[in-house]
Amino acid sequence: MVDQLPNLGREAEMLAIMGMSSIEDLFADVPDEVRMKGPLPLRDPQSEEEIIADARRLLGSNVALGERVSFLGAGLYRNYVPAAVFQLITRGEFLTSYTPYQPEVSQGMLQAMWEFQTLISELVGLPIANLSLYDGSTAAAEAITCCVRVHTRKATQKDTVYVSELTPPDRMSVVENYCQGAEIKIKLLRHNPDGTVNLSSAQDAAGSCGVYVEQPNPIGVLDGGLPLLKEILGEHTALIVAVQPISLGLVEAPGVYGADIVVGEGQPLGSPITGGGPIYGIFACSQPYLRLMPGRIVGRSIDVDGKEAFCLTLSTREQHIRRHRATSNICTNETLIALMGAMHMSLLGPEGLHDLAVRNMAACTLGKQKLSSIEGIHLPHASSHHFQEFVIELPGTASDCLAYLDSVGIVGGFDLHRWYADRPNWLLVSFTDQTHANQIELLAAHLELWAADQGVTA
Repeated sequence: MVDQLPNLGREAEMLAIMGMSSIEDLFADVPDEVRMKGPLPLRDPQSEEEIIADARRLLGSNVALGERVSFLGAGLYRNYVPAAVFQLITRGEFLTSYTPYQPEVSQGMLQAMWEFQTLISELVGLPIANLSLYDGSTAAAEAITCCVRVHTRKATQKDTVYVSELTPPDRMSVVENYCQGAEIKIKLLRHNPDGTVNLSSAQDAAGSCGVYVEQPNPIGVLDGGLPLLKEILGEHTALIVAVQPISLGLVEAPGVYGADIVVGEGQPLGSPITGGGPIYGIFACSQPYLRLMPGRIVGRSIDVDGKEAFCLTLSTREQHIRRHRATSNICTNETLIALMGAMHMSLLGPEGLHDLAVRNMAACTLGKQKLSSIEGIHLPHASSHHFQEFVIELPGTASDCLAYLDSVGIVGGFDLHRWYADRPNWLLVSFTDQTHANQIELLAAHLELWAADQGVTA
C-alpha cells in the first residue's frame, strides 16, 4: 500500500495509511481545553558551555538530605551504607551486566543474584525469595494478585482481598491499578485507635484470598497482634506482611508467625535516598506460591561435570516474551540495586544488622521521651511499641509546623494530612542510625517554641 502512495512526506504517508488527512484528525479525541496552543516555551539554542552552566545553577539549588537535620521517613530511610558497597557495585562486572539469559557466560552475576535471594529468605523467615521487584508498592500489588491466583478456587470470598486501612494512598493506588484489571475486589481491614489491627475485622477477612498488613505499620506502630492473624484467617487465606527490612534485626521474622508472603521496600538496605531514583522491592513466599510468584528467580544446581551451576529458573518463557500469557506483567527486577542490598547485608552480618536495628530503635526511643514531655505535644499511640517512627499530635496544623521547622533548617517529618484527610494535626517523625541526640534536642526545642506560639505555655 505504501508503494502506491504519492510521493508525500513521511507524516502525510502515515496519516494516509490511517485514513486521516491531518494531524488534527489524529488528535481529535483530545479535548480542546487541554491542548497546548502555540510553540513550546523553549529558549534559543545554547552552546555546550552555556548548557553546563545552566545545569550547575539548577543543581546548586538542591539541598542534599545529609546537609540538614532531618526526621523525614514515611517509607524511605537514611541509614549509613558502608563505602565498600558503592565501590563494589561500580565494578564493570556488575554495573554493565545485562539479563543473564545465557548462564554459561553469566555464572558470577547469577551467583550474586542467588546470594541476594538467600539473604532475603533468611531475613524474612520464608524458604523462597525472588530477585526483587521495582519497589515496595509493586511488590505489595504483585503479592495480592499472586494470592488470588493461588486461593480464589477454595476461597469463600472469591477474588476478594483485605488491605489495611492505613495503607498509604500512593501504595494503595498501585494496588488498585493492579486489582482493577484483574477484577479483584478490595475491602479494608480496620485498625483500633492504638494503631493495631482490629482482630474482629480480621475475622471478617477469613475466607478471602488474602490479607495485606504492614509491620511496622505506616504510622510507625509495631503490632503485637499480627502473630494471631494467620490462626484467625485459616489455611486458604494468605497472610501478606510488608516489612521494613532493617527492623528484622530486632523484630521477629514474619515467616515465623505464619506469613505466607513477605514484601517490602528494600531501600533501607544498601540504597541511598535519591530524588525519584531507583529502589527495589522485596518478595518472598512459602512453597504453595512458588509457581505463581512474579519476577525472576535464580536457582542453584549441579552441571554435567558435577560442578555448582546457577541459572534463571521456575518461570515460563511467556513471563519474558509472550507477555499476554504471563503469570505477571513484571518479568524483570532491580538487579543492581538489589545487589547493593546483598552487599550491605553481607558486610553487616547478623550481628551488624542487629546493631543497626538497635541504633534505629534507640534514637526513636529517645525521641519519644523528649517529644512527649513538651507541653501541647501529644503522642496518640504513646502506649504502643515503635521501631523507628511515631506520630505526634500538634496544637496546630502539621503543615504550619513543618514550614516553621524548615525556616530554621530542620526537615521536621511527614505531614500525615497528605495520607489521612481527617488528621491535619498529625506529624510522623522518623529516626535512624544517622539521628544524633543533639539533633533530637534541637527538634524538641523548636517544637516547644512553636507550640508556645500556638498559645500553649509550659
